[in-house]
Amino acid sequence: MMQKENCFYLGKIVKKHSFKGEVVIKLDTDEPNLYENLESVFVDLGNNLIPFFIEKSTLSKSTMFRVKFEDVDSEADAEAIIRAGVYLPLDLLPKLSGNKFYYHEVIGFTVVDASFGAVGTIMSINDSSAQPLFEIDREGKEIFIPMIDNFIKKVDRENQTIEVDTPEGLIELYLS
Repeated sequence: MMQKENCFYLGKIVKKHSFKGEVVIKLDTDEPNLYENLESVFVDLGNNLIPFFIEKSTLSKSTMFRVKFEDVDSEADAEAIIRAGVYLPLDLLPKLSGNKFYYHEVIGFTVVDASFGAVGTIMSINDSSAQPLFEIDREGKEIFIPMIDNFIKKVDRENQTIEVDTPEGLIELYLS
């Protein structure tokens, strides 16, 4: 059984496409073409990740991925999976290098600020706001640092650190 923690979120089934059971998946990625030739995906149904095999698929309008799944042959079948999340195993993620990273891979990394020094440990990434934030734990205090390219100086996977250079006073705001 595939567990969610071993997967990454690829997108969501947003609508039916035809009366033959085709659906449209809205991909949550900057590089939709990486996923053009998938053979299968995991669909989140009732908190279980169920493998669905792809009969045919086309990428239309950048992140809109039109898919015909095996055994989803009618509107009713398609209706049953609308709004479900779609996942892929982590090992299918293209490897990122340099200062690009996946949110899940930096959890537990230490953030080091150019002027402040060691800030704390990344507990999670909050991406519900307009600007994603590193949620950092510093001895029980929460510090939020916006994930802005200009702030992120170096992602050091080997030492599990992210070097940042934040505006003066930003980190201190959380500690006063």
